[in-house]
Order: sequence, then C-alpha cells, then structure tokens
Amino acid sequence: MRNLRQGAALCIAIGMSLFITACGSGGSAPPPPTTYTLTVNSTNPASGVTITAAPADNNGKASGSTSFTLTYNAGTMLALATSATSGGNTFVSWSGGCTSTTVTCNVTMNGNTTVTANYAVPPSTYTLTVNSTDPASGVSIGVSPADINSATNGITSFTRTYNSGTSVTLTAPATSGSNTFSSWTGCTTASTVTCDVTMSAAATVTANYYVPGASTSVTVNQSSLGPAVTDQILGMNLAVWYDVMTNRTGIVDAFQAAGIKAVRWPGGSTSDVYHWANNSYCSSYASPNSTFSTFVNDIVNPGGFDLALTADYGTDTACTGPGDPTEAAAWVAEAKTLGVTVSHMTVGNEEYGSWETDNHTPSHDATTYANAVAGTNGYYQLIKNANASTLVGVDINPGNSPAWDPIVLANAPYDFVEYHYYPEAPGSESDSFLVNSAAQDLTAGINTIKAELTTAGKPNTPIYVGEIGGAYSDPGKQSWSITQGLYAGQVLGEMMNDGVSRLTWWIGFGNCNTNDRGNQSASLYGWQDFGAYNVFSDGPSDTDCPGAGPIGTMSPTARAFQLFSNVAVTGEHVLTASVTGDTADVVAYAATHSGGTALVLFNRNETTAEAVEVTLSGQSSSSGVTVITYDKAIYDQTDSATPVWAAPSTTNLGAQSLPLSLTLTPWSMNVIIIR
Repeated sequence: MRNLRQGAALCIAIGMSLFITACGSGGSAPPPPTTYTLTVNSTNPASGVTITAAPADNNGKASGSTSFTLTYNAGTMLALATSATSGGNTFVSWSGGCTSTTVTCNVTMNGNTTVTANYAVPPSTYTLTVNSTDPASGVSIGVSPADINSATNGITSFTRTYNSGTSVTLTAPATSGSNTFSSWTGCTTASTVTCDVTMSAAATVTANYYVPGASTSVTVNQSSLGPAVTDQILGMNLAVWYDVMTNRTGIVDAFQAAGIKAVRWPGGSTSDVYHWANNSYCSSYASPNSTFSTFVNDIVNPGGFDLALTADYGTDTACTGPGDPTEAAAWVAEAKTLGVTVSHMTVGNEEYGSWETDNHTPSHDATTYANAVAGTNGYYQLIKNANASTLVGVDINPGNSPAWDPIVLANAPYDFVEYHYYPEAPGSESDSFLVNSAAQDLTAGINTIKAELTTAGKPNTPIYVGEIGGAYSDPGKQSWSITQGLYAGQVLGEMMNDGVSRLTWWIGFGNCNTNDRGNQSASLYGWQDFGAYNVFSDGPSDTDCPGAGPIGTMSPTARAFQLFSNVAVTGEHVLTASVTGDTADVVAYAATHSGGTALVLFNRNETTAEAVEVTLSGQSSSSGVTVITYDKAIYDQTDSATPVWAAPSTTNLGAQSLPLSLTLTPWSMNVIIIR
C-alpha cells in the first residue's frame, strides 16, 4: 500500500507541475469580455433629450443627451428612461432595440444596438365657424366628432376647435321654422344637408335656407339655342420678363387647375420692342429663361394651351426703324418647327395709343398701320405664307378719337379684331361700379365693335379680347379682392353670351404691383395690402405681394375662371336666362351642359342673401343638382395670420324637383349644374 501511495503522489506531483507550467508566468492571459455599443437617439426633437441608463455603462456613464452612446459588456441587461415630454412635444414610443410605448425601454446587449425615443409634435388647432342664413341664427346643427373641448352640436352661429387634419361632419335640419334648407357653402364636400370639412386651416361654413315662394326667379329657356360656347374665353397672358423655365410646373399646374385653355405672348406693350429670335428688348428686360422655345416646350405644349402671339409692329431688330413683317412670319414658322400652331397673331399692341412704341412715320396712324398689314409684303400675307392656319388680327379702339377703327377695318385685311378693356383708372376704383356695371359696359363695347364691323362689311368677324383687367395701371387691393372676382365672373358670362371667340386676362403670372401697391383706400373691400395684375401668386419670392400664398395660389379672379370652366365648354350653346324680381342684385347666365343645363348665378349684394327660384322650361325634375359657390365668406377666410385663400365649396343636392329653390349668399358667384 505504501508503494501505491508513493506512486499516486508522484503522479499528482507531476500533474501539478504540468498545471503550474501551463498557467504560470510563462503562459497566455484569458481573453477580455466582449463589449457592445448602445446608440441612443431621439426624434421630434432629433437632439437634446436627456435619457438615463441603469446600470451605468463600463465607463460609469449613466445618462446622456441625444444623440449619445454607452458601452456595455455582452449580455448586460439595462433599462433606459426618458421624460414624458420634451420641448412641448409628447413621448410616443421607443423603436429599434426595443419597442415599448412607455417611457422605459429594456435592452439586452447581445450586439451593437440603436434605440430611438420618438416624440410627436402636438397637432395645430383650427377654428371651425358655423353660420346660417334665413335665419341668420338659431339653427341647430349636428357636429361630429366632438372638438378638443368635447363640444359637439351647436346653434348658429357657433365655433368649434379641432386638431389639424380632423374630418368633421355637420348635419343641418331640412327646415328651420318655415324656411327650407337650400345648400351649404364653405365645405370641403357637401351632399344635401350634410357638410364635410377637413380642418387643414380655419374654416367657415354656412347652412343656407330660403323662404318658400322667393320673390326673385330665374327662368332658363331651353328651347332656343344661342351662340356656340367656346372654352377659348378661358385665357391668360404671360410675359417674357417672367422666368417660365424655373416656374414651369407652378404655371402649368395652376392654369390646368383653373381650367385655363389659351395663352397670349410675349406681353402687352413689350410686344412692340421685343425680338423673339434672340429674346431681346429694344428697352427693358427679357428673362434669359423665357426664350420662345422654352415657353413652347415648358408651358404651351405640356399644358396643351392654345397660343396667340403679338407681332412687333413698333421696331425692327436694330431698334431704329419700324417693325418688319418678315420677323413676324419667321416667328410663326418657328412655332411650327416646335410643334405648335399659332392660332392668332395680332399686328402690334394698342398701336392707336401714344403710349406704345412705333417707329413708323407718321406713328400711331391708322392709314400707315392698315398699309403695313396689307399688300403682298405686308404682315397679313407674309404670316399666312408661313402658316395658312394662323389667324391674323388688327388692333381696334372702338368709339374713340382720333378715328382709328373706320380706317383700319375698311383698308386692312384681317381674320379677327383684338380689343383691350380696362374700365377703371388708378386711384378712382369703385367696388360698386366694378361689381354692378363694368362687365355690362364691356358688352356695350362689344356691341360697338359689331356695329363697326357691319359698317366695314365684315359683320361676323371674330372678336378677341386680348387684354382685360380692372385698373389700367397701378392696381390696388381691389385686384385681389372678391369684388374683382365677381367682375371677372360676370365678364366671362357676358363674353359667352356675346359670342366672343377668345379672351386672355391680363395677366396670369409675373406682374405684382411694385408702385406702393396701388390704391389701398378703406372705401374698397379687401383685407390684403397689395395689388397685382397677376391673378395667380408668383410665390413668396415676390415680396411685393406678401401673403399671396405659394406659387399658383388662385386669387378670387382666378377662382372665377375655375368656376366658369364648368360652363364654358366648347360644343355647348348659350341659353337665355331671364331674371324677375331683384334684377339689381341677381344676374344669371346659362348654357347647355352634356345634355343638361349649366347656370351661373351672381348675388351682387354685399350683405344680404338672396332667395331665388330656378325654372327650366319644359323640365319638372332633375336626376342630380350640383352647386359650386365662391363668395365673400370664403374670401374672408383669407384674412388671417396665415392667409387661407380657400377654394370654392361644392354641394351635391341629389335628385330635385323643379322649380329649384336656392339661397345665394352675399357677394357670391354660383355654378349650378342641373342634369
């Protein structure tokens, strides 16, 4: 046994010796523990959020301000904690290494890990104002959902406050007292007594009622067709000084949204000093981004717009002599190579006026002008040689001195005549005149032109209103007010009735007033403190029109074109709309509409709603009625810290018996489609 124990001891000793040799100073150290990095981020805000960690990391760090990192051994379990709010924003959730919706996040460090504490910006709140007409108060309106103060239904007039983006449904009673519901205005969408509003801005909606047996009636005679309707009255001017290349998307999108079909180029008096081939003026400025090819390729062709040009009558390319007809002809030919036909080319711009450039001798002379248009080498024939499809027109100035029209119309060849109309002088604008008389005065001018053409032996010559606006210079706040919108809408109705072949408003873009912003008299209605010829916003880069909104924002005048695009449809015909009762305030226009009838009704009263009854001859019911309204109340929404420039409201009334009773809100234009 002793010998066995000695052998065992020897083996143990040898084993211990081997162990000591392997683990002693002559061997390798064990590997250090694996570590991982924890990255801690935040959103809304992206930085500056204080977050704590337990336990502290390998460096003793137990908190940080986003974004920051911590280092832990593999397998470490830790808890992160953040605050419920940060800078007014509310905690929503963790994402990444954990998905908790509480302020605590538990993480196990099995690898490099990123976690993010997500916060949400509190929603903006907007006020919804709910009104009624006939009666102006006391109507109980259903409201869903409740607002941020838990308020629901109300009695007009009342307000509710909602988070941005909330969809609100309002329901009006079919009757209020002895009055009957007519329509909603100001809604995002409406159908009979229901109004839906999406709260993307402050909004005002109105439930309109009418008194049965309205004293004002509108009767449409459907049995007799009037002049053919053309969409070419939905036109805008554009000019070479405005950068069409940079702004092409804004221009085309805005024009198409408003239903614009026709454009005129290169811009008023500029035409008589402008040379298209090298995009230059004899004086003044042409944008290098607005060459003719750029205009055609970026605006005309993409938008599908009909194109009219004004030929330079005033100057030759050297700017020392009179205009050259060969330059005009080459321009028409160039258009063909670019894939567009110039539908109209007018010789010169307002060349009867001393304010225009004219290097002819004598200048601004009717006989000289007529002779320049006529002859084998004149404007008319050379333009026709370039493109026989291009209509060639002449300037007219009906009923004015010195006599221009009788000489030009009798001696020059032409396919159409071009007329310009600005009914107001700067500084003497009148809302009453513009809303109640100016459009009808335009018809008087058109009738004078028709008489002159009859005298000249050309009674059916097309009339093109090439420029039209309010004040002829230095426009003030009236130019972006509901008042000019009402004028523009009536102009379109008058021109449709008059059979005018084409109309282009002065101007679509690029002409905000820089001369102290025009007439800002308190006698003119409007909240804005600027004036502009352009009826679409040039965008915030144009500081002369503050608050006009993003590029392409529609003024009330542009809204008039948008409404009328539902009526001025090529292939339809004018119908006679007669008003009895309040003929001072109610104006009506009508046309056929895809087998039905389109009616445009204006209430020219600033403060009082108008109940009307609409009768269509030979029709006792409709399968569907749609009402589109733009009015003073919608325009007034613009008067806010951030201008709204709200859109027209659309109400679908569904099937209706005829006559149809409606309430026209104060200072409103209303398109009624009756199927």
